[in-house]
Amino acid sequence: MQIDQIDTFLDLIETRSFNRTAERMGLTQSTVSGRLVALEQALGARLFTRSRAGTQLTTEGLKFEPHARLLRQEWTMARRAVMASGTAALTLRIGVQNDLAPAHLGALVADFRALLPQAALYIEPDYSTQMCADLVTGALDFALMFTPKPQPDLYFDTLAEIPYHLISTEADTLAAISAETYVCANFSPAFEAAHRQLLPHLTAAHLSVGQSSAVALLLERIGGSGYVMESQARAMVAQGEYQMVTDAPVIRQPVYAAMHLRNRTAATHKRLIQAARRRLQTPGAR
Repeated sequence: MQIDQIDTFLDLIETRSFNRTAERMGLTQSTVSGRLVALEQALGARLFTRSRAGTQLTTEGLKFEPHARLLRQEWTMARRAVMASGTAALTLRIGVQNDLAPAHLGALVADFRALLPQAALYIEPDYSTQMCADLVTGALDFALMFTPKPQPDLYFDTLAEIPYHLISTEADTLAAISAETYVCANFSPAFEAAHRQLLPHLTAAHLSVGQSSAVALLLERIGGSGYVMESQARAMVAQGEYQMVTDAPVIRQPVYAAMHLRNRTAATHKRLIQAARRRLQTPGAR
């Protein structure tokens, strides 16, 4: 049994299509079929059935799925365990939502290092979908994200709500905001839904971006109005070139800690959750 056979099996579970898995993995369909046949021979059981209705897991395939996920994660962790990490007792790979990095990354890392001085930390800002995938495979140990993607292998814990404020170079009231110069923030499905409910007349803006720092850069270059993270909004208003739109609603984005289900009771992960919750719930913390 080889790890590429496990990867192929897990991808087939998602796609239920040999053609689609071949495309996603950059393989030929015959290679995908060959890997599955080899895996089935090693296990002595058939894992999928193919028919006009599509590719379906057999009972044996359903039973093997959780073991395949654990095998994949164990393999990733085993590879990392034998990599050089200097004098560190352990290595932790931590993902952080891109939008949190400019305002909170330095303070979060300082807190994590104070809590776990024996650990070597690898920090990677990213988006929620990719972090969820990396947690499942074991490429990440812990993540702070905006949009949890429920999966059997993942555990999520709500940490805080990050406030976003509407600022503008041209108006200080909602009535004076121009849709033509509005930069629509689309930081997550939850944020988008709240924005659509609270400000339906601005959801059809011509310009939409998915990161607070990107909104700030656009406002700096071309002017207009847009939502940015509270700490960033206050700093930009203090410069004197921006105004807080005082009657605009504050939109709050939930932040979640995410990890593999098996790590939900680990002492290291509990300490990371506590530190992140304290830091993110501290007003004006950086």
